[in-house]
Amino acid sequence: MTLTLKLNTEPSVPLEAAAITPARLTGLDASKVAALPVLHGNEELTVGDFFAVQGKSDSEFRLEGDLHRVKHIGTGMAHGRLMIEGSVGAHLATGMSGGEIVVAGDVGDWLAPEMSGGRVIVKGDAGHMVGSAHRGSRIGILGGEIIVFGNVGNETGNTMRRGFIAVGGNAGDFAGVSMIAGSVIVLGELGIRTGAGMKRGTIVSMHDAKLLPTFRYACTYQPVFLGHYLDYLSGIGLPVSESQKTGRYRRWSGDSIKLNLGEVLLFDK
Repeated sequence: MTLTLKLNTEPSVPLEAAAITPARLTGLDASKVAALPVLHGNEELTVGDFFAVQGKSDSEFRLEGDLHRVKHIGTGMAHGRLMIEGSVGAHLATGMSGGEIVVAGDVGDWLAPEMSGGRVIVKGDAGHMVGSAHRGSRIGILGGEIIVFGNVGNETGNTMRRGFIAVGGNAGDFAGVSMIAGSVIVLGELGIRTGAGMKRGTIVSMHDAKLLPTFRYACTYQPVFLGHYLDYLSGIGLPVSESQKTGRYRRWSGDSIKLNLGEVLLFDK
């Protein structure tokens, strides 16, 4: 059985809805879900003031409607499956450690900051700071997967330590900035200052990119591990060609202002 929340009153200002997460929804009937608190501007209201609630579930949860003004959904998510049939606002999946979120539309800024496990799939675009650390934090995501079929904004993977981020479209500026480890694959184009300050980790693009002068060309080779990643992405519907799976990539080492142990791999067409 699925618990469904359908937006029937659009918030006039951003709605903070950290209560809409499986840990809070599991086992509750519709009336108890409707009574959960949300913050609308500086006013505390309830889920039922904005959503029609139906059903009950321990694992499957569905949100319907244009949720671009609804923030913090899935905060601290550790289990279950959350399906969002539309677009959704900022701070989706903050601190997520398990389970799966699938978004049919677009997502605002700060998608899955500081997640440590689980998987988020976005069928549209995502904003800035995908899979990043919060401002002032020294460590970003510690694990899990973030897969965006469309484009993403700036600072994707900021300070990520582990985990996997895949982008079907283009990435903005500073992808992988201050990256500690992990993998970021961008099937489209990279913005400027890719990998600035990265210590370790891998950034991949299928297009040429102008890299910082603190990156040095190392070699051109066929990375076996990348073929497995691309097979996986192809299997879930991202546009990966056979030549990309088996092709050669130009490896650039950097950032030399740090440990110089990171790498940017650019598809050698």
